[in-house]
Amino acid sequence: MNANRRVILSERPRYIVPTANCFRLETTAMPVPADGELRIRTTWLGMDSMLYARVQRVSSQQGEPIKLKDAMIGPAVGRVEESRHPDYKAGDLVSGFWEWQDYVISTGKRLRKLDFGVQKPSYALSAYGVPGFGAYVALDRIAPPQAGETVVVGTALGGLGQIAGQIAKLKGCRVVGIAGTDEKCGLAVQKLGFDACINHEAKDFSRLLMEACPAGIDVDIETVGGKTLEAIVPLLNLNARIAACGLMGTPHFGETAFKGRYQNTMSFMYEIINRRISVRGLVAFDHLRDKLQDFHRDMRGWIDSEAVRPLEDIVDGLENAPMAFQDIFEGRNLGKRVVRIAE
Repeated sequence: MNANRRVILSERPRYIVPTANCFRLETTAMPVPADGELRIRTTWLGMDSMLYARVQRVSSQQGEPIKLKDAMIGPAVGRVEESRHPDYKAGDLVSGFWEWQDYVISTGKRLRKLDFGVQKPSYALSAYGVPGFGAYVALDRIAPPQAGETVVVGTALGGLGQIAGQIAKLKGCRVVGIAGTDEKCGLAVQKLGFDACINHEAKDFSRLLMEACPAGIDVDIETVGGKTLEAIVPLLNLNARIAACGLMGTPHFGETAFKGRYQNTMSFMYEIINRRISVRGLVAFDHLRDKLQDFHRDMRGWIDSEAVRPLEDIVDGLENAPMAFQDIFEGRNLGKRVVRIAE
């Protein structure tokens, strides 16, 4: 009971995709809070692709790269176990961004109490977390669709993609997802209510996407890049909008299949001008101050009414977090991948 397990970044990735062998588990003493601090028992960890830059030592506006021998860090949920902080008491459920370990010490800075009606604590990492908030902002502010328009969503079963698709349906749109297996595409249609979902590994992917979007594409919630973006751009209608939310294809830029013409910025710019396309990048944190309260209110109502049904892929055990992280880059998650550390 006095031990604290931690997942350490022991080496930089040997390959393009971060693999489990980059990490190791170590055990240290239980941390003790000082005055003004609290100890949190980690209960859930979120596996997010945005952590790629921190592991690969790529500079990022959203955080410094993780140093070797330091604990891995990411979105997390936990329960306050001991508090010497006036704003928190034992038993409070909180979410934040902290180390992958059983117990953490916090000063309370950048913690969020889960006191706004969240239905499941793990939803703070998906539907109520950065992925869900990003989806909300993308369709509310970055690339808002009109009823009857066609919205294409990359990584249809990912944390952001699955929520974006369901919100677009609520707005009266035709929603076409993109995923990496037939199984994922089936889940997107059957469980999440997408109108169609296309496997980007299909040999005739471009043709299938065109057939799924007979009226063209009005909004692209772009989370992949690479060959999927190549297939999307020719289908974009006049005045189409692209919300650039992520690049899951980034780890594969060195592979032949991803050396497409849209790495040529002049070609892409031509299409932007010719089709009057609006492209806007999304960093969800930019919108926290003015949209978070509305987001919490709307998401709670949608989930309570089952208009939005978060799909989670749960892995048990801190020791399995490194492989769970690798899995999201290799497409083995069926929903938002979260790791359950404790109840």
